[in-house]
Amino acid sequence: MTSSLIELIGPARRTHIVDIGANPIDGEPPYHAMLQAGLCRLTGFEPQAEALARLEAAKGANEAYLPHAIGDGGEAYLNLCAYSGWTSLLTPRQAALEVFAPFKPNAEVIGRIPVRTTRLDDLEVLEDIDMLKIDVQGAELAVFRHGRQKLRSAVAIQTEISFITLYDDQPGFGEIDIELRAQGFVPHSFKAVKFGAMTPDIRPASWTPPASQLLEADLIYVRDFVDPDAMTTEQLKHLALLAHYCFGSVDLCGRCLDLLRRRGAVPAGALARYTALLDALRPQPGI
Repeated sequence: MTSSLIELIGPARRTHIVDIGANPIDGEPPYHAMLQAGLCRLTGFEPQAEALARLEAAKGANEAYLPHAIGDGGEAYLNLCAYSGWTSLLTPRQAALEVFAPFKPNAEVIGRIPVRTTRLDDLEVLEDIDMLKIDVQGAELAVFRHGRQKLRSAVAIQTEISFITLYDDQPGFGEIDIELRAQGFVPHSFKAVKFGAMTPDIRPASWTPPASQLLEADLIYVRDFVDPDAMTTEQLKHLALLAHYCFGSVDLCGRCLDLLRRRGAVPAGALARYTALLDALRPQPGI
């Protein structure tokens, strides 16, 4: 399947994925299968020394990791939390932690390191970003606003968004959505949705429904496929590959293939070939 789809789409180069906040705390990243198959290259950023060391120790041939704290280019403090997944350029919001008290131990700030942040647009090492995965605990909007030039080539962004802000001065979902739509992206799908139980949690042990308050989500944005003339042929090819391998979005991949067919960039029977490839992946009866 891998070689067949790549041969069908024929990108000019490997897909370039950038991971800001690459600390491996949530299992395999969405691009894992693509990276393992040698179909993409990865540039990761992680300012936490221990997390960066783990990434460096396990990296493969198509991976590079850098210690920059990506932001607005100004001076800041990296707030080190008891659980590294809470570490942020922002400070945990105490009022929110009173409402969602189980987060308190993990969100405790145990150290502060002065850092000078780096604007995404100032990183000459980055060329032809196709996908941005970002999880920087509330500081995402500054990255987007100071990365508008670099993100012009991108066709997909996977970002954490917050419906209830858990850090001081953290932008909420609405502000993120306005910025990314202004840059030509539209929401595509949720990768994960997180809920939280409010304090006091009065649910009895026998109560099976989960917590109901929407807290955060990992949301995938893609370049606006309704207005495809804004995308180059190469962008459409990388969006097709990302849709299939990272997001499991066969309909979006099919949409890209159809647009590429109309441009004469893939064979006339590309959609039928893709359907056949998908059909071959289905489990066979009795197996």
